[in-house]
Amino acid sequence: MKIYTKKGDQGSTGLIGGTRVSKGDVRIEAYGTVDELNSYIGLLSCLDIDVRMRQQLQEIQDRLFTIGSHLAADPEKNKMQLPDLLDTDIQKLEHWMDVMDEQLPALTAFVLPGGHLNAAHAHVARCVCRRAERMVVTLDELEGVESLVLMYLNRLSDYLFVLSRKMSQDKGATEHTWTPRN
Repeated sequence: MKIYTKKGDQGSTGLIGGTRVSKGDVRIEAYGTVDELNSYIGLLSCLDIDVRMRQQLQEIQDRLFTIGSHLAADPEKNKMQLPDLLDTDIQKLEHWMDVMDEQLPALTAFVLPGGHLNAAHAHVARCVCRRAERMVVTLDELEGVESLVLMYLNRLSDYLFVLSRKMSQDKGATEHTWTPRN
């Protein structure tokens, strides 16, 4: 099987279920941004990080593939059985955040992205996650999206923020906070 089909040469692509849509369609933007996020999380998992973090990130990548499959499916015509996204997937993110939060100093100000290369990458992933969430919200407003998808992306951006703080701490880096100019 060749990777190229030439079917998209005119600017359209196929959804799961066979429907052809513009590559500029909000659905394509939504799952394309989730794919971008997944790639960035793959980069995070390649950094010098704790093995538990790496395992969490790989599990998150699996969930993002699940989300991508749901977003890539035509809700009217898809007959394929898609993998499940569950409430427990969101609860797992919350648990991982709680465990990391117990080891972090209390948050008293906005944290500037950076501090350490690992943390900076986690902040970029958080921003990509927020963009993916905005795209999915737009798709939801137009066509409807499973509520768990929105909840997962929202919680994932929180997780990535807490992860960035933990990565800074693990590397002994100083978190720089924002002090507004008066």
